[in-house]
Amino acid sequence: MDKKTQDSLDALKVQGTPLAHIRNKNEQRVVEAMIRILPEFSGYEPNKLDLEDIYALSLNTLPARYIQRGSIVLREPVREEVIEEVVRDAILTVQNRPNYNA
Repeated sequence: MDKKTQDSLDALKVQGTPLAHIRNKNEQRVVEAMIRILPEFSGYEPNKLDLEDIYALSLNTLPARYIQRGSIVLREPVREEVIEEVVRDAILTVQNRPNYNA
């Protein structure tokens, strides 16, 4: 692990307790949806910034679902169809209004 990454992880501590492992469960679900849905947009070849924007916009639209190791997930409050709709909307938004001068 490089020093910059280690410094970032070290910054996510409170009273010596590391918190970097606590994740938004929707992060993985959005990535999986992006992989499935992006091929639907034939001819669209998002660049790195586009992908980051689609990912961030999707996550910002969904409710946060933070989990830690050992968390028990009794149910998923966000249906897969909702995540897919949010990702499609984010792709269209970024495609129509990219965050850079093309």
